[in-house]
Amino acid sequence: MWYFTWILGLLLACSLGIINVLRLEAQETWDKEHIPLDPLTQLMTKDTMLGRLKEKVENSKRNGFPFSILFISLKDFNARNNLPASEMDAILRSVVDCFKEDIRSGVDIAARMDEQDFLIAMPGSPLKKAEEIAARVKNEISDRVKAPGLVVEATVGVAEYSAPPEESATTTNEVDELIRVATTKSGL
Repeated sequence: MWYFTWILGLLLACSLGIINVLRLEAQETWDKEHIPLDPLTQLMTKDTMLGRLKEKVENSKRNGFPFSILFISLKDFNARNNLPASEMDAILRSVVDCFKEDIRSGVDIAARMDEQDFLIAMPGSPLKKAEEIAARVKNEISDRVKAPGLVVEATVGVAEYSAPPEESATTTNEVDELIRVATTKSGL
């Protein structure tokens, strides 16, 4: 008799575990489908990215794994190129296509931070790996985004976040500092 009670308890526990996993998967799918995206590039918006970076900092504090960010900027892009808005938009989409190929689907996240600035967060990527990807992205942009009279100069800054040994700063301050370091390294 106690066998039946034990088996029923085990079945109930398994079914609750499966229901919880399905609920979490459904929530993740809903989140992915309802994230506000930049209409031109189909990348995350700045506000969404800042929230996700806070999550990455908290995760790094918990698990101890570093992550890196790449800050990509098209220096004086609008000022140097006197083109119609539709052509400028096409060029920006071409730039985004250059780095979408280098990010890991479902792992790395990319956002349009400003008119001509982009940010890529790369969880689990050490600084050296991020620097390699940054060099590749910069080369791809200069090689692939070309037209007569067009000047596209990309600068790429890289920064790595490693959780400090003690809790010293708030997550928001750490995210701001991380972006500041990457921006400084990009030459802005």
